[in-house]
Amino acid sequence: MSTPRVFTLSDFDFALPAELVAQHPAPQRSASRLLDGRGPVPVDRVFRDLPQLLAPGDLLVFNDTRVIKARLYGEKPTGGAVEALVERVLPGHEVLAQLRASKSPKPGSTIRFAGAFDAEVLGRGGPDGSLFHLRFPDEPLALLEAHGHVPLPPYITHADTADDAQRYQTVFARRPGAVAAPTASLHFDDEVLAALEARGVKRTAVTLHVGAGTFQPVRAESIAEHRMHSEWFEVDAEAVAAVEATRAAGGRVVAAGTTTLRALESAALSGRLEAGARETDLFITPGFTFRVVDVLITNFHLPRSTLLMLVAAFAGYEHVMALYRHGVEARYRFFSYGDAMLLARG
Repeated sequence: MSTPRVFTLSDFDFALPAELVAQHPAPQRSASRLLDGRGPVPVDRVFRDLPQLLAPGDLLVFNDTRVIKARLYGEKPTGGAVEALVERVLPGHEVLAQLRASKSPKPGSTIRFAGAFDAEVLGRGGPDGSLFHLRFPDEPLALLEAHGHVPLPPYITHADTADDAQRYQTVFARRPGAVAAPTASLHFDDEVLAALEARGVKRTAVTLHVGAGTFQPVRAESIAEHRMHSEWFEVDAEAVAAVEATRAAGGRVVAAGTTTLRALESAALSGRLEAGARETDLFITPGFTFRVVDVLITNFHLPRSTLLMLVAAFAGYEHVMALYRHGVEARYRFFSYGDAMLLARG
């Protein structure tokens, strides 16, 4: 009996030319390229081919989270600049946020955001105390919508525009709370959704509010030492019933994105898929036992990232790294605004 391979952070590194990092989305959502990686040989396609690659009776599961305008710019009473990224909205007009400032604001002080409203600093918060606990004067989601900016990822270098407000959001976004988009779903448009329905592919949704921690680097060479950020998710009874009906009929469960997969697999850690809402810090690495998802649609992820580790766990390490080499050679566009990949569970 062979000993399972122990993976390190370096195993998930690869050379990526900077010009392959997509700074803007494709002109049309479904015009993105799609690398079909289900078989031993990669096939270059376009995303609008997807309906023909799925079968009648398959179940496509989306993450219906909605990206909020979570980035705010402001200043302290001293005039010092502050940049905030709201991570989570709490009851009582309170939020948890990352703050960037020359000096950390003290509890009891205020920050003037967008020249429009004052937020009180209540102290530190979050699981490790790295976030700031703020109180807004009114409903945070309304204030963010009026005065906030689209929280584009750190590798996108332009300031957010009206185009980003539309394109860094899925066409079926429903429940506000994410500070990063479920990017594999950005490729879906009404045309593709109609073709999927005509094909006999069923749909359901879960919710996982993507946090900024999704971009948090893995700093330990031993990936077993990494601790995932926590995110809120919900898998409702309707989604559970849809998965069970699909299984009973012999269909496949197709996850649109790694966030959808994490929600489904988090809800099945007991051995069976269970409805409910809670936090998850599930870190999926090679060797993980998948219980729900059969097929994954995903974008190309950062080197040395937890998302690349998840994809390698799903479809096989050697296979995924070969697909990434092909992706670089074939000039696919990478990361949030980039192209997509279709994978079968290995």
